[in-house]
Amino acid sequence: MPGPFHGLKVIDLTTVVVGPYTTQLLADMGADVTKVEAPDGDMTRMGTPRRHAGMGNMFLQLNRNKRSIGLDLKTEGGADALRRLIQGADIFIHNMRPEPLARLGFDYPSVAALNPGLVYCNIWGFGREGRYAGRAAFDDVIQGTSGLVALEAHNGREARFVPMLIADKTTALFAAYAISAAAYHKLATGEGQEVEVPMFESMTSFTMIEHLAGNAFIPPLGPSGSERHATPLRWPFQTKDGHVCILPSSDKHWAAVLRIIGREDLLSDPRFRDRASRLAHRGELTQMLSDLAITKTTREWVDALAEAGVPGMHINSLEEVVTDPHLADVGFWVETDHPTEGRIRIMRPPYTLSKTPAEIRSPAPAFGQHTAEVLAELGYSSEQIAAMLAAGAAAGESA
Repeated sequence: MPGPFHGLKVIDLTTVVVGPYTTQLLADMGADVTKVEAPDGDMTRMGTPRRHAGMGNMFLQLNRNKRSIGLDLKTEGGADALRRLIQGADIFIHNMRPEPLARLGFDYPSVAALNPGLVYCNIWGFGREGRYAGRAAFDDVIQGTSGLVALEAHNGREARFVPMLIADKTTALFAAYAISAAAYHKLATGEGQEVEVPMFESMTSFTMIEHLAGNAFIPPLGPSGSERHATPLRWPFQTKDGHVCILPSSDKHWAAVLRIIGREDLLSDPRFRDRASRLAHRGELTQMLSDLAITKTTREWVDALAEAGVPGMHINSLEEVVTDPHLADVGFWVETDHPTEGRIRIMRPPYTLSKTPAEIRSPAPAFGQHTAEVLAELGYSSEQIAAMLAAGAAAGESA
């Protein structure tokens, strides 16, 4: 059966990570996503590693289930083609800064005049209001302003960025959620609307759930920062042959861990008797678990913890994630033959729907692979398409 967004037409005027991830989430759910690329293509096309120019590894992971059309929006021919796309679309998504977008004539008032029922989504580093409005931003910038870097530097540690594009990917999840809500409203009422998803506010709301801490109260009951989560004592435990996560959060779990290591005598130790006592003595507790963890292998720990019902697992390297047997069991990694890139590995959607499942219908497209196809659908003749390609108003493959 087709996905739940089957029939929705999405114009994807985004690049790099946050926007393409947003639109791929919609495409996996069945939306018809047309990726509009500038003549030099999405920036991630040139990322490495790659087999061929224009098909970087990250581009392959962010742009499946989409069609690509190359348009130069600074030309009247390219802009006219986008206006035609807008007139027949349901959703328009961009992550351009406000001023350049307005100069091109594709800000919300201009687009809404063409299609009042359109759901129009702005994904920006900072929103239109407030003193940071309009500033450029990438993932590291948002990690810094949202407090994430400060958490890495908590309790005297060295400040560092989280080694992933966490702000981009988190904001994409918020954007897909907000767009879905606006699409539902459009389905119910026929009304379009403008959606704004700023990275700064998105990542702050994500970070500060547990770390607002004492500042959740007015006046504050203490500083921001969850000691349980930001403590320098929070580390994986070394085993005989690797590392393991052991998280005996409840009294029942703690008793089970003591039985695993043969130290039931510690059940009566006042430092570890209940949760409040363990939190008060978390430094001693962590050191003791560290000393005991190394007496067993990782497999011995994981098996014993699973049997006892205690949260805990081995620590995978990135290579081990790729070969993890559970992910193989559930078919998480999908191997497929790409028309130009050969055999590739991509990730299936991590959720399931019993009636309207998400699916991988097509691989990430070559630049402008569908330019002629999409222009023909908009009513351009083959002669007009050839003229646009020759003039540089459009780019990509000809019919």
